[in-house]
Amino acid sequence: MSSAEDAAKERPADGTRQRPPGRAGEPAPDPGRDPEPPAPGGVLWSLSGDIRALLMLPAALTLQVAHPAVGAGVDEHSVFRTDPWGRGERSLRSLQLWVYGGAEAAEEGRRLRRLHRTIQGTDTRGRRYHALTPANYAWVHATGFPVYRHAARYLIRPMSPAQERALYREWLQVGRVLGIHDRDMPGTIEEFWPYYHRMLAEEIEATAVVRELVATDLPVPPPDRGPWPLRTLLRAVWPVLLPPLARFRRFVTIGLMPPDARAAIGLPWSAGQEKRLRRMCAVLRVVVPALPERLRYLPRARAARATVRAARRPGGVRHG
Repeated sequence: MSSAEDAAKERPADGTRQRPPGRAGEPAPDPGRDPEPPAPGGVLWSLSGDIRALLMLPAALTLQVAHPAVGAGVDEHSVFRTDPWGRGERSLRSLQLWVYGGAEAAEEGRRLRRLHRTIQGTDTRGRRYHALTPANYAWVHATGFPVYRHAARYLIRPMSPAQERALYREWLQVGRVLGIHDRDMPGTIEEFWPYYHRMLAEEIEATAVVRELVATDLPVPPPDRGPWPLRTLLRAVWPVLLPPLARFRRFVTIGLMPPDARAAIGLPWSAGQEKRLRRMCAVLRVVVPALPERLRYLPRARAARATVRAARRPGGVRHG
């Protein structure tokens, strides 16, 4: 799920967009070096490693695949139906590397681009697509910003305008890690919203994958990760557990999606559901901050936070 540069952009005669420095005095990205993930202490550093971020991810994924080209690519090439738990684990690991991976972040970005090189086909509108077409690849990344911004209002707290700008700036930084060129993403938060609303109006639809992700009556295999006794127990009780879990997945997927995106896709949401979501999130806002760090943060985030603290102690080793 980076705040935008405040400086105005200039457009040369050929119409291409030139990206100025992100903040006053901040140098433009060096094309000769690997892009770096967001620095410790930023909005993403706190947000994406928090266990509450797990509840935000289904909404972001569903908004991604509501794009006809992205939905067709996932429909035809992903293993999300046959290996949902492995697919989820790999996606979460990748996302954590973008923010907390340090030197590993850029290599993960290269790995993802290699993985997507062969993904191509025809979307539901009869258009040829390729996963790395800039407009498609940028949309997959762009969805994280509005979902994180919206869901944080419920699960953590509303962001101030300065925090929203910081989030967008950091999200652009993550985009560079993934190999997205500056010219392919809106350069400022002011440019983002017209782009986002145009995508909702012109591109987004209830694709087949969207319908599957919010369905409550489709088969899902039991988890195949974790200790053997736990897997055995889950297999035994899975027929009982799956229906309420599927309903909960649908509930948080639709509820934590920005309302304008929810409406563009055509996902139903009632006033009663909104009240239940607010009650659930109110509890989480109290309970999660009271948890010890080992329970509040995901493993990669927890390790990164510990490394930064150790480096900041007197005599600690600082890594650039």
